[in-house]
Amino acid sequence: MSHEAVLAEIRPKPLVVGEVSLGAVDDAVYAPMESKPPMVWWVALAFTSALMLLGFALIGYTFYEGIGVWGNNDPVFWGWDITNFVFWVGIGHAGTLISAVLFLFRQRWRNAIARLAEAMTIFAVMCAAIYPAIHVGRPWFAFWLFPYPNQRGMWINFNSPLAWDVFAVSTYFTVSLFFWYVGLIPDLASARDRATGKVQKAVFGALSLGWRGAARHWTHYEKAYMILAGLATPLVLSVHSIVSFDFATSVIPGWHTTIFPPYFVAGAVFSGFAMVVTVLVFVRKIMRLDHLITLDHMEVMNKVILTTGSIVGYAYGMEFFIAWYGGVPAEHYVFMNRATGPYAWAYWTMVSCNVIFPQLFWFRKIRRSIVAMFIISIFVNIGMWFERFVIIATSLHRDYLPSAWGYFRPTLVDMGIFAGTFGLFFTMILLFSRTLPVIATAELKAVLPGAQPGHGGHHE
Repeated sequence: MSHEAVLAEIRPKPLVVGEVSLGAVDDAVYAPMESKPPMVWWVALAFTSALMLLGFALIGYTFYEGIGVWGNNDPVFWGWDITNFVFWVGIGHAGTLISAVLFLFRQRWRNAIARLAEAMTIFAVMCAAIYPAIHVGRPWFAFWLFPYPNQRGMWINFNSPLAWDVFAVSTYFTVSLFFWYVGLIPDLASARDRATGKVQKAVFGALSLGWRGAARHWTHYEKAYMILAGLATPLVLSVHSIVSFDFATSVIPGWHTTIFPPYFVAGAVFSGFAMVVTVLVFVRKIMRLDHLITLDHMEVMNKVILTTGSIVGYAYGMEFFIAWYGGVPAEHYVFMNRATGPYAWAYWTMVSCNVIFPQLFWFRKIRRSIVAMFIISIFVNIGMWFERFVIIATSLHRDYLPSAWGYFRPTLVDMGIFAGTFGLFFTMILLFSRTLPVIATAELKAVLPGAQPGHGGHHE
C-alpha cells in the first residue's frame, strides 16, 4: 500500500460538509444571534409560550384546589406527576452523556451537538423539578425536603429515596449548569467581539469573564472543563439509578427488582438521545447548520438509540423471566396483568415504540433518512413516556384485594400541566437558539481538517 493510501486510511474523516473555514464557522453559528428572528420563530414562540402559561395557570389552580383535581386515586396514588418527573429526568441524560462522557472518551463527533444537548439537559431538569414541588400536596412546605438547622428540630428522613432524589437532581442540575456555562465562555467572548450594540457588548463582556484567549486562559479553561466532565460523568449513572430507587426499594410487586438502576439509566439515555434527534432535525435545517451538524452526526446518534433500545428490550424480557423464575404469585400476576389486563394497550404501545421501531435503524438508509429518524425519535419519546406510566400505574391499580382495585384516568388538569412542561421546554429551546451560540465553535474549529496537522493542502 502506498504512503498516500495509508494516510487516507488513518486520517479521521471530516466532520463537516464541504470546505469550511474557521471564519465561516463563526458566521454560520452567530448568524441567528445577529439577525432578526423570522416570522416562523415568532409563531413557534407564541405557541410554546401559550402552552407554558396554560401549564402554570393549571399549577396555580392545583395550589388553590388541591391535588384532588388530578386523576390520582386509591390505589394509584402516584399518577401522572411521578410519571412525568421520571420522563423529564430521563430526557436530561443525553446532554451530560454527550458532553461529559463522550468528551472524556475523546469522541470528536460530539463537538457539533454538545452545546445544544447540554442546554436541553438544563431545560429538561427544570421541567422535572416542577413535579416534586407540586406533588407533595402542600408545596408551601417543600422547603422541609432540604436538611438545615431549624427551630422545629425536624430533619428529613435520610433513609428515604425520595430525599435522595432531591440531592441527586439538584446536584445534577448544578454541575450541568456550570459545565454548560464554562463551555460557553470562549464563545461568549467571540459574541462580545462581534457585537455592534453597546448593551450586547456589555452583557456578553460580563458573561465572558474577561476572556481574551490567552494561553493562561485556555489552560485554566481546559482544566476546569475536564474537572467538571469528571464530576458529571458519574452523575449520568447515579441520578437515574437513584430515581429508580423510588421504586426498587419498595416491596410492591412490579417495583421490587434489582434490574431497575441499569434499566432506568439505559432508558434515560435512550429517550434523551431521541429528544436530541427530534430537536436537531429542526435546528440544523431552520438555522442552516446542516453543513456543521451533518448526517454523520445524526447517524451516530441513531446507532446509540438502536443500542440502548436493544438494552431496554432485553430488560423488558428479563422482567418477565424473573417474575416467572422467582415463583412469587403476586409478582407473576403483575407482569401478566401488564401484558393482558386493562392497561395492555399501554404496555404494547410501549413495546412497539421502544423495541420494534428502533430496530429499523439496523438499515443504513433509514439511519440517514431525516424523515425516518424524526418519526422514530417521536415514537421513542412516546414509548418511553408509556414505559414510566406502565411501571407506575400497572403496579398499583390492582392490589392484593380485588375490593381495592381501581383504574387511573388522567384529568384535563393532569394533561394541561404536562403540556405546559413541553411549552416551557421548547420555549427555552427557542430563546436559547436566538440568544446564544448553539454550537461550541471553539471545539468545532479544533476538529476541522484545516486546523489539524497533516490534513489537507500544504499541511500534507
